[in-house]
Amino acid sequence: MSIGEVLAHLRVEFPDTTISKLRFLEAEGLVEPQRTPAGYRKYSWDDVARLRFVLTAQRDQYLPLRVIRDQLARLDREDDPVARQRPALVAVGPEGELPGRDADREDDAAPDALLSRTELVERTGLAEGTLGELERLGMIVSSPPGWYDGEALIIAQAVAGLAAYGLEPRHLRGFRTAADREVGLFAQLIAPLARQNDPAARARAAETARELVGLSQQLHAALMRVGLRSTLGR
Repeated sequence: MSIGEVLAHLRVEFPDTTISKLRFLEAEGLVEPQRTPAGYRKYSWDDVARLRFVLTAQRDQYLPLRVIRDQLARLDREDDPVARQRPALVAVGPEGELPGRDADREDDAAPDALLSRTELVERTGLAEGTLGELERLGMIVSSPPGWYDGEALIIAQAVAGLAAYGLEPRHLRGFRTAADREVGLFAQLIAPLARQNDPAARARAAETARELVGLSQQLHAALMRVGLRSTLGR
């Protein structure tokens, strides 16, 4: 398969995957497609299975690439197939919808789609006043003005869920403060790569950011569980 064909297969399960991402994973030695005499990549079904293994480990476990690389090396030594079955071909509906997904479901919206203010309020159940307060606190930003991206939707949904337990936006200022501190810390690690003109360096910067966010989420969740043990009597 060509790299475009591989991308089409993987995007069914991993919609954020790009050709740049596939090239980056190759540069990192996680997959080694064959090359035609003209230099074009040709992927086997085993290559696709390896890529699915890598993308699943990143998405579900937030594993750094070096850890995934070690796992693949161990599986290769053990001659483990790494679940290298031929991936099932998925039929696409007349409107481009995927089977098993309701085209009207809110959480299946394209990640780069923009929502109007009215749509954001309707999808999350937030009151207009609450959304305005979140914007004043800097927790939600509309860009361009009056339009909201997927991250704004996630934040609004989380705030709406917390509101069901009686938490108001004013209670959540600490979340924003803590996030800003982490952003400043991680930006120092990522900026040297992101400033380079080399596409591979920028891809590594994006990958590093993703890994740092995942590790931060794991750490935060673990610390919360430990902190609540005494309250739960455990």
